[in-house]
Amino acid sequence: MNEDRLTALALGLLRGPGSNARTILGLVGPPAAGKSTLARHLVAEVERAEGPGTAAYLPLDGFHLSTAQLDRLGLTHRKGAPATFDAHGYVALLRRVAADRFQDIYVPDFDRTLDEPVAARHVVRPHTRLVITEGNYLAAADAPWPEARRLLRELWYVDTDDTVREERLLRRHRDGGRDEATALRWVTGNDHPNGEYVKQGRALCTRTVPGARLLPTPERGSVS
Repeated sequence: MNEDRLTALALGLLRGPGSNARTILGLVGPPAAGKSTLARHLVAEVERAEGPGTAAYLPLDGFHLSTAQLDRLGLTHRKGAPATFDAHGYVALLRRVAADRFQDIYVPDFDRTLDEPVAARHVVRPHTRLVITEGNYLAAADAPWPEARRLLRELWYVDTDDTVREERLLRRHRDGGRDEATALRWVTGNDHPNGEYVKQGRALCTRTVPGARLLPTPERGSVS
């Protein structure tokens, strides 16, 4: 399944019964599967076909807890694990996106250069018809993730070979300033268990799509 086919599937969500309502498409997968790259690609292609502002990007990574909060909670060493996200805040924003068609809705993101979440990097406009959200834990069984799943029209599992993902993760951590040994410890001690947890939700997804053939976007920082 190539990128053109994935774009056609995304555009298909805007056709047929219920197409007047705002649609939220979710992408889930383990760290470095290519979720954010695919999401941004789909947003750009839908806007190319349907017009500026008709699609919007909503990354779960914008709900990472700040370094200050991770220090307070003693979770700095687990950055990227489920407990290091404001999951309830993410669900609340999804609910607003689903219900509010009259106001601009500002969406946070994660800045890998700063290694911190940043406010209002993206916006969902009143005329936005398709919102593409992506993150590691959208198919997780633990609360409150199922609440997020219920707000999604479809949830696609982005599947990439583990060897490819680990190479991407090592490069990401090295680019973020870690030496080779520290980067490897982070991948094996943090990214790997997070990824295995994500895989448990694969059966709950609408379909499986490839992530390995998409060109990764240069990123900095330490999280997935």
